[in-house]
Amino acid sequence: MKFEHRAVPIVLVAVLIDVIGFGIVMPVLPALVTELGHVGLDDATRIAGWMLAAFAIAGFFAGPVLGNLGDRFGRRPVLILSMIAFAIDYALMAAAPSLAWLFVGRVIAGIAGATFGPASAVIADVTPPEKRSAVFGLVGAAFGVGFILGPALGGISAGLGLRAPFLIAAICAALNAVVMFFFLPETLAQENRRPFRWSDAHIIGAFRPLFHAGNAGPLLLAWFFWQLAGTVYPSTWSFWAAIRFGWDATAIGWSLAYVGFLTVLVQALLTGRVIKRVGERNAALIALGCASFTLFAYAFIQQGWQVYAFFLIGAFGAFAYPALNGTLSNMVGPSHQGALQGGVSSMNNVAAILGPLIATQALAAGSHHGFDGAAFLVAGALMAIAALIIALFVHLRAPEPEPAPE
Repeated sequence: MKFEHRAVPIVLVAVLIDVIGFGIVMPVLPALVTELGHVGLDDATRIAGWMLAAFAIAGFFAGPVLGNLGDRFGRRPVLILSMIAFAIDYALMAAAPSLAWLFVGRVIAGIAGATFGPASAVIADVTPPEKRSAVFGLVGAAFGVGFILGPALGGISAGLGLRAPFLIAAICAALNAVVMFFFLPETLAQENRRPFRWSDAHIIGAFRPLFHAGNAGPLLLAWFFWQLAGTVYPSTWSFWAAIRFGWDATAIGWSLAYVGFLTVLVQALLTGRVIKRVGERNAALIALGCASFTLFAYAFIQQGWQVYAFFLIGAFGAFAYPALNGTLSNMVGPSHQGALQGGVSSMNNVAAILGPLIATQALAAGSHHGFDGAAFLVAGALMAIAALIIALFVHLRAPEPEPAPE
């Protein structure tokens, strides 16, 4: 597709490199936690849940701050500095001598990871409202490509040692910072900037523009349940696959790469067409319905090949992000896009605090009692609730004008 601004492909590449860095460490996390903690897989799952919660708590507080800093000083400096922090974080984790250091690394990553808000704001800055859903779909495709390359590289590089994927991730993040420093232009015009106020730099202030958009409440609630359910994948997939199927880091890496491959196909080939044909609301319902069905299926499957078969349906869940995010971004004006995306990032982090704790505790408790599919059962129910909220209470309409920036 033709991009509206040269910043868009640069941000997409930055997201791609970011996700490669994140995905590359996922296959080795179960073995690393069990090694450093001297525990079995069940206990390692619980520990990983708290580790992910620490990551999310840091991002929860950092998201609105970085979003509002982006609205004040521009997107470029915020993104570059955060990528440098990511590189330092992965290098720290590569050398971590204990679980405590892994937790420190996750806190740093949580702060740096809140840059997804400013990255989304770049797209909102330079893309007309009617085209944002399609471009946000490309962000999802970049995530998918990252989850093809990242876990595959993680599974392969694990043969060099459990720390090797973290070193590669550090290099990816550093390259990300270099690319943005030399090639990413500033996209926020001076006339659209606004003063930084701490009263706005929290989740309440970040969502203030949405409180006056009549139908935003149910949509945000559905978004929250969708995010809450989705945390089951990053928080439990590696541990669940090791427990249920006995997969090693390489098998886990290839399964995640397959998930990313299908996500890319859906996002790149179908998302824009489906949203254009059926509308954002119906696309979201299709996505949540397919995702919920697949989660319920994963709770009960017993053979590894079934993971690959059922995700042929689950991949259509990729429609949800562009459909919902495109609608939300159209509800506010240009001077509040950073605040909006920072607030969305923080709401995602609320889900990311609760979700991994719910999912990992369910997996560990269920596994202890002979049913290691409990986490996916809970996630499927949450995803179904999100779909029900949209079906009953969300009626998407044309964006309403925002007041002029202060």
